[in-house]
Amino acid sequence: MDFCLVLAWTLLLGPWTPMGAQSPISWEVQRFDGWYNNLMEHRWGSKGSRLKRLVPASYADGVYQPLGEPHLPNPRDLSNTITRGPAGLASLQNRTVLGLFFGYHVLSDVVSVETPGCPAEFLNIRIPPGDPVFDPDHRGDVVLPYQRSRWDPETGRSPSNPRDLTNGVTGWLDGSAIYGSSHSWSDALRSFSGGQLASGPDPAFPRSAQNPLLMWTPPDPATGRRGAQGLFAFGAERGNQEPFLQALGLLWFRYHNLWAQRLALEHPSWGDEELFQNARKRVIATYQNIALYEWLPSFLQKTPPPYAGYRPFLDPSVSPEFVAASEQFFSTMVPPGVYMRNASCHFQGPVNQNAGVSGVLRVCNSYWSRKHPSLRSAEEVDALLLGMASQIAEREDHMVVEDVRDFWPGPLKFSRTDYLASCLQRGRDLGLPSYTKARAAVGLPPLTHWPDINPALFGSNDTVLKATATLYNQDLSRLELLPGGLLESHGAPGPLFSAIVLDQFVRLRDGDRYWFEDTRNGLFSEAEIAEIRNTSLRDVLVATMRTEPGALQSNVFFWLAGDPCPQPRQLSTEGLPACAPVVVRDYFEGSGFGFAVTIGTLCCFPLVSLLSAWIVARLRMRNFKRLQGHDCQIITSEKLVEGVEAVEWQGHKKPCRPVLVHLQPGQVRVVDGSLTVLRTVQLRPPQQVNLILSSNRGRRALLLKIPKEYDLVLLFNLEEERQALVDSLRGALKENGLNFQEWELREQELLRVAVTREQRSHLLETFFRHLFSQVLDINQADAGTLPLDSSQKVREALTCELSRAEFAESLGLKPQDMFVESMFSLADKDGNGYLSFREFLDILVVFMKGSPEEKSRLMFRMYDFDGNGLISKDEFIRMLRSFIEISNNCLSKAQLAEVVDSMFRESGFQDKEELTWEDFHFMLRDHDSELRFTQLCVKGVEVPEVIKDLCRRASYISQEKICPSPRVVTRCARSSADPEPTLTRLQCPSDTDPPQEIRRRFGKKVTSFQPLLFTEAHREKFQRSRRHQTVQQFKRFIENYRRHIGCVAVFYAIAGGLFLERAYYYSFAAHHVGITDTTRVGIILSRGTAASISFMFSYILLTMCRNLITFLRETFLNRYVPFDAAVDFHRWIASTALLLTVLHSAGHVVNVYLFSISPLSVLSCLFPHLFHNDGSEFPQKYYWWFFQTVPGLTGVILLLVLAIMYVFASRHFRRRSFRGFWLTHHLYILLYILLIIHGSFALIQLPRFHLFFLVPALIYGGDKLVSLSRKKVEIGVVKAELLPSGVTHLEFQRPQGFEYKSGQWVRIACLALGTTEYHPFTLTSAPHEETLSLHIRAAGPWTTRLREIYSPPTGDGCAPYPKLYLDGPFGEGHQEWHKFEVSVLVGGGIGVTPFASILKDLVFKSSVSCQVFCKKIYFIWVTRTQRQFEWLADIIREVEENDRRDLVSVHIYITQLAEKFDLRTTMLYICERHFQKVLNRSLFTGLRSITHFGRPPFEPFFNSLQEVHPQVRKIGVFSCGPPGMTKNVEKACQLINRQDRTHFYHHYENF
Repeated sequence: MDFCLVLAWTLLLGPWTPMGAQSPISWEVQRFDGWYNNLMEHRWGSKGSRLKRLVPASYADGVYQPLGEPHLPNPRDLSNTITRGPAGLASLQNRTVLGLFFGYHVLSDVVSVETPGCPAEFLNIRIPPGDPVFDPDHRGDVVLPYQRSRWDPETGRSPSNPRDLTNGVTGWLDGSAIYGSSHSWSDALRSFSGGQLASGPDPAFPRSAQNPLLMWTPPDPATGRRGAQGLFAFGAERGNQEPFLQALGLLWFRYHNLWAQRLALEHPSWGDEELFQNARKRVIATYQNIALYEWLPSFLQKTPPPYAGYRPFLDPSVSPEFVAASEQFFSTMVPPGVYMRNASCHFQGPVNQNAGVSGVLRVCNSYWSRKHPSLRSAEEVDALLLGMASQIAEREDHMVVEDVRDFWPGPLKFSRTDYLASCLQRGRDLGLPSYTKARAAVGLPPLTHWPDINPALFGSNDTVLKATATLYNQDLSRLELLPGGLLESHGAPGPLFSAIVLDQFVRLRDGDRYWFEDTRNGLFSEAEIAEIRNTSLRDVLVATMRTEPGALQSNVFFWLAGDPCPQPRQLSTEGLPACAPVVVRDYFEGSGFGFAVTIGTLCCFPLVSLLSAWIVARLRMRNFKRLQGHDCQIITSEKLVEGVEAVEWQGHKKPCRPVLVHLQPGQVRVVDGSLTVLRTVQLRPPQQVNLILSSNRGRRALLLKIPKEYDLVLLFNLEEERQALVDSLRGALKENGLNFQEWELREQELLRVAVTREQRSHLLETFFRHLFSQVLDINQADAGTLPLDSSQKVREALTCELSRAEFAESLGLKPQDMFVESMFSLADKDGNGYLSFREFLDILVVFMKGSPEEKSRLMFRMYDFDGNGLISKDEFIRMLRSFIEISNNCLSKAQLAEVVDSMFRESGFQDKEELTWEDFHFMLRDHDSELRFTQLCVKGVEVPEVIKDLCRRASYISQEKICPSPRVVTRCARSSADPEPTLTRLQCPSDTDPPQEIRRRFGKKVTSFQPLLFTEAHREKFQRSRRHQTVQQFKRFIENYRRHIGCVAVFYAIAGGLFLERAYYYSFAAHHVGITDTTRVGIILSRGTAASISFMFSYILLTMCRNLITFLRETFLNRYVPFDAAVDFHRWIASTALLLTVLHSAGHVVNVYLFSISPLSVLSCLFPHLFHNDGSEFPQKYYWWFFQTVPGLTGVILLLVLAIMYVFASRHFRRRSFRGFWLTHHLYILLYILLIIHGSFALIQLPRFHLFFLVPALIYGGDKLVSLSRKKVEIGVVKAELLPSGVTHLEFQRPQGFEYKSGQWVRIACLALGTTEYHPFTLTSAPHEETLSLHIRAAGPWTTRLREIYSPPTGDGCAPYPKLYLDGPFGEGHQEWHKFEVSVLVGGGIGVTPFASILKDLVFKSSVSCQVFCKKIYFIWVTRTQRQFEWLADIIREVEENDRRDLVSVHIYITQLAEKFDLRTTMLYICERHFQKVLNRSLFTGLRSITHFGRPPFEPFFNSLQEVHPQVRKIGVFSCGPPGMTKNVEKACQLINRQDRTHFYHHYENF
């Protein structure tokens, strides 16, 4: 057993045990941290050990809550009542100031409880209103902060385990105030040379208190100076609190180095460690001897019992009662100032902090002073020690000088505090017992009356005891230990304090295994012990100051009569410098503006990103236009280029634009920089032209005023340039025979009288409103009122005339169109080149209210060019040609001739070369209804909905189904499996009256209409209330999106749960951390959103695992998870994460502000790995949190990255710069790296991001590896075609094992354009085809360059096509078409590509008798013009040829043309229907499909589907195209789903 103990001890103390017999360290070296002094209770007396109570704790709850008001008096009131009194009363025992501060030094060596605990808890001291020091303004809201001290976290959990405070230093008299309380602290103090402590530039002073030595460095309360500069490195953390404690620290610093030098001379062979440990051992022994056998008897007036040897079972731990007793008693002896003298007994006048010379060193202005002007040399330090040895301390009573009571260094924002009130709060924090319980615990007799506390005090001044009794409501049992002990003291500590202090020092001595008198520890020999016992503090002073012994009394703790160098007088506050007043510090002072600028800068990140995206988009568009310019040639006359340069003024609110003005015969042309004609001004007689020139401002303006036009205002740089154009204008006007007037005006007046285009448009708007109000019988209020501010404006509105250009613009056409010329010539009855109000009204009445005969006669007159009352075939062809111009010449000359011959032949006019009006009207006999509702659609004027309704009262199902030809009937019969009742055509009787609204608006000539209604197995319908329709629509919405709703609900429930969990934790369960007491809202918001963001940014990766999604959508999971909505879900998650990021940032802004105004003592609790509480209190500035911490800097960068990614990912910028979106979205790699770094610093909590991120990251990484494994396989292009409308058709090899379904899409990269930029495109080939094909429209720079690369070579060579990289296939909702019995495919523009594959796939499967659940497909193709995607017409033609079972019904909507009741398309509609009737194919597309003009009305179309397929309960609607179109489809589905009938499921994709 003994061997094991020795072995363990050797392992524990190896570094301090000599390694050989020759080593001079032959004893067991004492540890610096106090551990293992007692071999049974290793922790006794160690740094961080608990205080040992003499009396059970007294807490309000018995555990940790301290007693306070109203149960106990206000601390400040107690301080003022008990300790306030006059200064200048000398010690009754003639104790010296040196003895007082040596007591403070001894106290700092054995105990330290001032360090605040964590989490920060406060027992603030309420200041009574009107307090002369702290509340002179009678505010009544002043509170002095007091932060509770550090405690053992293992305590304070139950009444049997109440809170116990811990000791911040070793609980032994082991010189920890000299050498530090840890090995590392001691190493920081050592020089490691000659065994000495490290000195600064002056060998008499230690080094400065810099890191890694963490000295206590509060700001100087008198001057406000901060930092460690000017403070010394001592073993005691608070060794620089006062110059007097500094002087004692310097004394022991010198004494150690003195012994190290002596030992080095005596033992030259010793190394640094031997010298240091031997010197340390001797200094500690001397220190122990002075403290216990010289200072303690002077303090207590008692001699401790003789040393009887080491007692291992005696607990030496410091008691909280000792801390309170010693501190309180010392405070009564502190004088207001301290003398300084030299060895010759000359008392000096020290220089105070305010640079004034005073007889003493004022205590209140010396706390935490840096480089005190009176302590800059060793001689000045000696003078201070000599002065303290000669100065008599204040009387040992209950009174405390104001330097301690009112001007003690304050905590946190206050520069001053009440020391006595703080000690009272510390006593309550310690849970000290009452005065009566403490007396009973130490064996003192009980007291029953207040005067018994101190009869002498009661006899001399009973006011204090009575006032104290009043504060405690005359209840002596409630009197606290501290005020009771103070009140009983007189000339020496009272019986209670004396008993507590003596007990503590005896336990420290007898329980110390390293006590110098113990001969068993091998530290000293008997002779050395005797030598140490004979060493006094006077000897130490004489040895270190090199002062003659006669300059000091024999016992420096007393000054008795006859001792050398008596003090001049007993000091009082009179004649001393005033104490610097209390200052409340503002930690945020000077930071407001910078903080606001920083937040503003962070808020500008999205704006900067927007600006960058705008610049990128502009550059991309410029490059795109440059690419397009290679295929476009601008044909411009050379004469036009030679125009005069000028700047056109367009109005006060519009910017000027540079133009070129060119004079041509009969007109003035204005063009822009790209030579695009902006305006043409006709010059024709008998116009009166006014030419107005400016007469000031450089004479640079010119106004050309022509009647019935808006004015042309030109600005020139020089008058000579203007004059050149004026001369040319004069010549042109004379040449054309026009009268003109010319005069000058000031430029301001010239611009005021000019009629701008905007003013002209307002005038025309009024013109059209009142024109239609007369034609359509619209109320005047609905039409708007004429401007009535002047009769001139009224006259201008009524006499306004339209030019040809304005007339063409009102119809939405070009002035040079043949239709415009014909119509304008017909309407311009007076032939003056303008249409008056009456002329326009006459022709408009015919089209709005005229009969079919009148309208056909009007068209006949328009195209009877020679006016002979007959229309020849050539004129008929010209008429059709004028209509065809509108549709971008959609028919060739051969087709046009074929149409005309067919129409003539059908009407029996094949032998006629000319037609009369009767013949012409007979030819249009089958289209009376179209002519009846034909109008002249004017741009900006809404067509009445009633006419639109009439024209839409027809089924949008193919007419072949309604009036089938024999061929069609046979085919239908063969394909129909269910003998349901056939379709019936129901016509309204001819005598049916039109609606009242029609008669009122359009006159009696509108007599009847014949809407077509289609029904099959008609079921009874009930009128439902609006509430029922809303409920039904909601039910259908839930049914349609139940998977989406379920997944979104689960996902957001998890995200919300994570938020709530963190919010709850930091609201109610994190009080042990203490951060919610500092920033409740900010931390809840930031941590809650951080948890949700971590989850969202992790699992958003799964939405981009395309291969995994494509695989899973074929499994049973597709019934529960809408994999097709992955991209939408990605956007939802990203949008939510963005919102949470903003909230997260806002929370951190709040946190940063609160942290910037929180003291360091609080921050060190919140961020122990980031801050160390050194008492400096001042927190880091806001910019440190933003830019000098890893989380702050990464957070700022993250905001910038997110701003860039989100802005460039927006639909607007994604469409304009896909490459910008592609590149910026690859910042996600940096994003996740920053997220990991941002959360891994663990400022507040352990990192949790990896818990969410790990699994999705592995899945995403695996999915990317799958893509990479095939993306780098080069695919050869078999065929490349350049189709019209900028479409490129690529046909390429099908990789081995490449399986896909119709409607799926792939991503390709062209090797010639870079191998990293991939673009998604839908496959237009069917799964059964051996090759893959894509149809790619040149909509951006990449697709345009792709078109150029695959353009056919110009030479004879046949170079191979550039190869492709292929990634895919990937699934989407369109591939679900086969799961519905009836499916509707709606394609807009290039969005028809997935349907090309679907149509071919369906027809192929039906041709090979493959079982397909889908029995009918309706394909709606919405295109601007049929020439835009002629390649699709070829695919549809192939489908029509192979569709033997009538599975596909195709409807084509050409949106460039107006709807069929417009005059401009009436003839085209008639020709189309005739062509389809005769040849069973469309005139425009050559297909059997029905061609419509205008946009598809989806709601009536879907309604008719319910009638045609009444047995089908679910119809799938699949749309792909621009967002506007898909929104219209979605809206129509929602409206139909309100009915309790067929349910429409809508799946859509936008491009």
